[in-house]
Amino acid sequence: MSTVNMHEAKSQLSKLVEAVESGAEKEIVIARNGKPAVKIVPFVQRKRRLGLAQGKYADFSLEEFNASDKEIERLFYEGSLWPDESDDAPSR
Repeated sequence: MSTVNMHEAKSQLSKLVEAVESGAEKEIVIARNGKPAVKIVPFVQRKRRLGLAQGKYADFSLEEFNASDKEIERLFYEGSLWPDESDDAPSR
């Protein structure tokens, strides 16, 4: 780990970044008035992981998924807007 002062960092920033990117330096600390202020470290790109929910839900086919489409369509076009008043639901 190298430590450089603010003035040196301003004039040598490209070289400092290149040293970290190439792996010549693991990290570089920039100090202000002798006290550490910031750290230059390599940026690590996180890889996206696909399938995080795999195994958490039951497997079903496209036919099973689409099986309720007709019922949903019927309810959408023919169903009542509000639940039946006969239910134990609170009145509006």
